[in-house]
This record gives sequence, C-alpha cells and structure tokens, in this order.
Amino acid sequence: MLTRRNMLRATTAAGVLAAVPAGVVVGSRSGTARAAESPFTTPLKVPTPIRPVRLADHDFYRLTTREADVTVLPGTTTRIRSFNGTMSPLIVARRGRPVVIEQINRLNVPFSMHLHGGHTPGSSDGHPKYQVNPGDQRIFRYPNAQDAATLWIHDHTHHEHAENVYRGLAATYLVTDEFEESLPLPKGQYDVPLQLRDAEFEENGALVWDMHDFEGRHTVLVNGRPRPYFEVAARKYRLRLINTSNERLFLLQLGEGEGEEFTHIATDGGLLPAPVTTRLLQLWPGERHEIVVDFARYGVGRKLVLNNTYPYEGEAPGVMRFDVVREAADPSSVPSKLRPVPDFGTSQVEREFTMSFNPKTGEHLINNKPFDVDRVDIRPKLGVTETWKITNADTQYGIPHSMHPHLNAFKILDRNGKPPAAGEAGLKDTISVLAGESARIQLRFTDYEGLYMYHCHLLGHLQMGMMGQMDITR
Repeated sequence: MLTRRNMLRATTAAGVLAAVPAGVVVGSRSGTARAAESPFTTPLKVPTPIRPVRLADHDFYRLTTREADVTVLPGTTTRIRSFNGTMSPLIVARRGRPVVIEQINRLNVPFSMHLHGGHTPGSSDGHPKYQVNPGDQRIFRYPNAQDAATLWIHDHTHHEHAENVYRGLAATYLVTDEFEESLPLPKGQYDVPLQLRDAEFEENGALVWDMHDFEGRHTVLVNGRPRPYFEVAARKYRLRLINTSNERLFLLQLGEGEGEEFTHIATDGGLLPAPVTTRLLQLWPGERHEIVVDFARYGVGRKLVLNNTYPYEGEAPGVMRFDVVREAADPSSVPSKLRPVPDFGTSQVEREFTMSFNPKTGEHLINNKPFDVDRVDIRPKLGVTETWKITNADTQYGIPHSMHPHLNAFKILDRNGKPPAAGEAGLKDTISVLAGESARIQLRFTDYEGLYMYHCHLLGHLQMGMMGQMDITR
C-alpha cells in the first residue's frame, strides 16, 4: 500500500498542480534525500540506432530480454534487466516500412512487449495473454502506418511490468516520415532522444526495488547516466524527452531564475499544429515531449542546467547540464506551422471513467473495478468516434492518475471544461488528471480488431489494478 508520506506528498502535489494552468506546475515534494552524487561528472550517452537486418519488405530486429551488469553510478556495477545487454537502446523506423522484432526472453520472469504509442495489431500490442515466458520467444510486427512520433517500448505483463521497467527495460522507438523530414528541423546528430527516469541504489550500485515506497528514489538518470553533462555546439538541437519513470513527474526548466525560453514542437502523437514558446514543460510517466533549444543564443563556454523544478525535499534540481563547446553551421529552423491535427468528426459514443484508490484493499480502480484479464469492460467499434470523460475521484489522498488507451492517439477536448493549453493541442496518448479534476478526450479506433488495454501510466497504480480491457470490433 501507499505510505502515509506518499499520500501526503500526492496531496501536496495535487494542490500545487491545481493552482496553475494545465501543463505547468511549480513547487517541491517531500522526501528523504539519499547521499548526494556529484552532478554533471558523467558524459551523456547518446544512443546509436540498432542496425536491423534489412529484408525486402521489412526491417528485422532481435531483442533479447536478459540480465546484464552495467555501470550506472561511477565505480560500481548494477545488475539490470535489459534489451540486448544495454540501457536505453534506440530503434529508428520509417512510416510505411514494417518492423519485425523477434523477442527472446532470457529473464526468469515473463515479459510482454508493448510499443507505447504504436498503432499495432492486437497480437503485437503486448496484451498479458501474449506474454513471453522465460526461455520462450515471440514475433512482434509493427506496421508503422502512422505519423512520425517518438514512441517507446516497455513491458506489459500484468504482475511484472513495474519492476521490469524500473530495472531498465525501456527502449526508444522513433517513427520518421517524409513530411517531417521535409521540415527544416534539426536532424542527424542534432536530434537527440533523452530518456528521463529515477532509481534508488545501494552503495555498491545495486538497484533497490520497492513498488510501494518512493522515499529514497533520488538518483535521476538520463539515458541511463546519473545527472550527466552533454557537450553541444552553438546551434539548434531537437531534444526528444521521454519519461520512463514508474512514478516520477518532471517539471523541466532550462537555466536558473525564471528559466530560458525554448520551443515546444511535439508531444506523444508527433508534431504540434504550431510551435509553442515556453519556459516550463511538464512531463508525466509515459509522456513524450520534443523541444528545440538554440544554444547559439548563449555562445561557446556557456553551461546551462536542465532543472526539475519539482524535486524531492533535499534533492538537487539539476537533471543534466548542456556545455556549449564549439561553433557549428546551422541550416535548421522551426517553421511557424507544423502538422495539422486530424478531424475525428462528431462523437457518436460517450463514456465515463472514474479513477479511484481503495485504501482498504490497496487497489487502484477504474469505475470501481480492478483489472480482470477475463472481463471485457468496453466494446468500441472500428471507425466510430468516441468522447471519454476521465474523472480523478481520489480527493481523500490527492493522488494523481493518468489515462493511456492503446491502439490510437486522441485529442484533448477540455480540462475541467476549459480548452487545453497550446502544448496539448496535438495528438496525445497519455493524459494526467489531478485529484478532483476531470478531462475529456476524443478518439477513434481504426484498422485493428481485438483485445486492447487502457490504464493509468503510473506503473504502481497499473500493477495494483488500474487497467481496463476493451474488445474492438467492426
């Protein structure tokens, strides 16, 4: 169950979050600090895309889930659960060219691979009934028939997923397309994925795992490196921010004081309709945001820290540091218009989902029910537009929740009756809802029939029952 301090922390968070516009929070969280690590002494690891076997009609990858010993904290070794022995690997796919992955499970626990944000057939979506048991293997097919976006791969077994993700099983999966490539946004080495998460370590580097207690989890990692530094050129960079934490919220600000301006260009489902200039960015577990930062504004020799302005008490806010070390030509720019949002038409079905916590059982519930793999909760029809109202009823403890439907992205219609902020104007697949608040989203399921899930993406909540099952039919 949740600890009393976590409940109080969540209550404080809800109060802070409710006091500011959607997408922006301020404040700090309570907690017990671990021994402070030296920040910005480890270089950032920028992942190199895994090289596929290129066949006539698809790209083929083999991902082996297995334990591996890696260096996370300098001078120590950490046993992780990995894809092919590494943390934060990267796959780059292209719209219209399918990817086929053979997943081989060498762990001693089951694994069910989910492409978060992927428009995929049900048999490749990571449903628990398709989990890969220890020693087995399975083929996953991703058509990539969707707009360019930053996605990620993680586990979706019902009882192991939170620990599997926490112990390192998170891969970045980028979909590109001709439209995005035609835009003059930063490309190549200036387009950088950044997986953000936190973890707790023993002095010898071993991971500490306790799903119900987050008091000591204060080492922030970026691409598996603790509070790293990144040497950049004095030019524009596209930074793809992915929150792979189990529970941690990041409220990101570049620089000190009021912070430096940067440009928000994309979210879960890809590019926004238009860029948004901002100084703060809220990143919940499972969410992705893409920003462009122009380091030419600061010049060679400048060092800028990306801060989490919502840290635990006693925790340093610095997430990573950018060191501007050289000049570079920069033909890139951010267009005034990006990708239009598709029109889903008029909703023909309305549904309501109430998310709550039962302190007597320790379960997190949707419409007063915990997940049951043998129960179908809703039966959407292909091609029929729906509106979902999501209400967070956890006012007693102030616990935030989120909603992530599988298969298709959605549009946010409103939060508490008010239009979404400009940074939420594009397609999303994960939405946070604070205690006592509500949001409405519009979505339309297309192409694939079968069983899919919808759930909170705070992974402890999901593991304690906050998931439903839908059978999508014609």
